[in-house]
Amino acid sequence: MNTIFKALNDETRREILELLRKSDMTAGEIADHFNISKPSISHHLDLLKQADLVTSDKQGQFIIYSLNTTIVDDILKWLLTLKKQK
Repeated sequence: MNTIFKALNDETRREILELLRKSDMTAGEIADHFNISKPSISHHLDLLKQADLVTSDKQGQFIIYSLNTTIVDDILKWLLTLKKQK
């Protein structure tokens, strides 16, 4: 869980997740939405993959990134358990 929260602690990574919520994309397509280098985007994507927040699928010469909705659902369920019962 610590890896997940570390990944979510960065605004750029949260913006990447928001983009992937709308559509699967290549790293290049993601990079087009930011004013940072492609290697920096790759680093952010790597951290998101380590946290299992995104998945990747090689299709030909491209890697397609997707939001891992399963882990997002798990996080939401866990957060709901923190809510105090009245």
